Amino acid sequence: MSIRPVRRIVQAQPTIEGAGVHLHRGFGFDETNETDPFLLFDDFRNDVPSQYRAGFPWHPHRGIETITYVLAGNVDHADSLGNRGTLGAGDVQWMTAGSGIVHHEMPKGDVLGHMHGFQLWANLPSTLKMTAPRYQDVPSAQIAEIIDDDGTTIRVICGEFWGKRGPVDGIAADPCYLDVFVPAGIRKTLPVDAYRNTFAYVFDGDGNFRAASDPMGVLTERTAGNDDDLVRERTGNRSLVFFDSGDEVTVQAGDRGIRFLLVSGTPIKEPVAWYGPIVMNTQAELQVAMRDLQEGTFIR
Repeated sequence: MSIRPVRRIVQAQPTIEGAGVHLHRGFGFDETNETDPFLLFDDFRNDVPSQYRAGFPWHPHRGIETITYVLAGNVDHADSLGNRGTLGAGDVQWMTAGSGIVHHEMPKGDVLGHMHGFQLWANLPSTLKMTAPRYQDVPSAQIAEIIDDDGTTIRVICGEFWGKRGPVDGIAADPCYLDVFVPAGIRKTLPVDAYRNTFAYVFDGDGNFRAASDPMGVLTERTAGNDDDLVRERTGNRSLVFFDSGDEVTVQAGDRGIRFLLVSGTPIKEPVAWYGPIVMNTQAELQVAMRDLQEGTFIR
C-alpha cells in the first residue's frame, strides 16, 4: 500500500455565475489533465439570500454529467423534458446531459437564509457524448452512511467504499464520491484506487493531508522577509487538495475535526472542447451544438 503525497493545495476562488449567484470555484474552464474526468467544481455556500436567489436560469448542457449535492437549503429544478423537483438538505442529483438538455436551478435558503451545496461536472467519453439524457435524484435517506469505531463518518454518494455502495450508478467515469468527517485529533487512512485522479475539498474544520513519513503539514510558501522560514499548510475551509499517485489518502484532523469531500474518477484521456456548459471533443462538434441551439434542434 502507498500513501498518496499531496501535489498541491489551492483555495476555491470567489466568482459569480448564473443570474448573480455568488459562489467559490475550486476548478473549471482550464486544463483538465489533473482533474480528468472532472471538469468543474463549485461550492455555492452563501448566507445572504440576495446573493443566490436569482439562481441559474434556463441554460443548455451537452456532453457532460452534473452532480449536485445539497447540505443546507433547497434547490428547485426543472428542464425541457418536463422533469421538475426540489433537492433538500442531504439530497443528491446526478444529471446525465448526454445529447442535450435545457434546465434551470433555483437555490432557496433554509429558514435562516443559509444555502450550501456543491456542483461537480464530470466529462462523458466521446462514445457517450450523445447518449439519452437521464436523472438520478437521490434523497438523503437513501445514501449509505458508515460510522467507524473512532467516530469517522462517511456518506457514500457514488462508488463503493468499505463494503457499502452509493445509490448513484451507471456513471461512465466510475467515480467514487464521499462526504467524510474525521473527529478532532484522529489520524485516518482511506483507500483510493491507484488508477484514479483524486482530490479532496475541505469545507469544515481543519487538518493535514500527508504521507506517513512526513509529520509536518504541507509545504506551501516562504514567510515574508525570511527566505529560511518555511510555512506549513493546515488545510481548512475551502481548501482543495490534489494528490499524486498511490492507493491511500491519509488525513490528520485538527482540533475541530475535519469534514471534506473525497472524489476520485477514472481519467477519460480525450480532447476537451469547451463552450460554457457544453463540452465536446472538437470545435466542429461545438459548432454543431451551437447550430442546434439556434435552429431549435438541440433537444433530440
